[in-house]
Amino acid sequence: MERHVQRFLNKVSFVSITVATLTLLFFFLQTPKTCIPPNAPQKPHLRFPKSICDSSPRHYLPLPKKNACLWSSKSWMTQVSSFTQFFTYLYQMGLPKNHSKVLCVSAGAGHEVMSLTKMGLEDVTGIELIESLPLVSRADPHNLPFFDGAFDVAFTGHLPEALYPMQYAGEMERTVRKGGMCVVVVDEGGDEEVKEIVRLFRRSRFLGSSNVTLNGRKVTRIIMRTKVS
Repeated sequence: MERHVQRFLNKVSFVSITVATLTLLFFFLQTPKTCIPPNAPQKPHLRFPKSICDSSPRHYLPLPKKNACLWSSKSWMTQVSSFTQFFTYLYQMGLPKNHSKVLCVSAGAGHEVMSLTKMGLEDVTGIELIESLPLVSRADPHNLPFFDGAFDVAFTGHLPEALYPMQYAGEMERTVRKGGMCVVVVDEGGDEEVKEIVRLFRRSRFLGSSNVTLNGRKVTRIIMRTKVS
């Protein structure tokens, strides 16, 4: 009885091996659907395919052309225009002036940097964790790579999103000269929300706050002056 069972198992194993071998040969000889057709570009390594079956050429855009395309878009121009309106109020107060050195912390793609530059400011620096050259350079907002008092004004619209808000605020104060300004934008809030932000700036004096609109969003603008002594 055991011999019959052993013979049966041997036959099953042989059949399984044969089926597996034929299957592997089939897939090996089958032409893959993802292969590059004869009319594919001669240098496929110079573009990224839209899908595994795509072989249409995609032209690489150098940074200047890429930026020109981005900066001419309606969305970009709308946001820059909104920042210009936002800064106009400060500009009328003499903050900042054309010769002022301004630091934009967590500047994103650089809308505020372009806005201030177009308003006539000669020295505007934007930093972000991910650079967006030439407007924004890469730097950690919690550890700014600038000397103490290097700027006249520091601006940010992303303080509440910081991992360490107090250190973030401290770095803004450190890099602004004594008597300079720290300008912060947060979601629209009342007096208590404003006080929470002001408490983060231990070396600055609160000057005032106002509710305004920025990029279609209601926000609160908070202005502080770094203490002289």
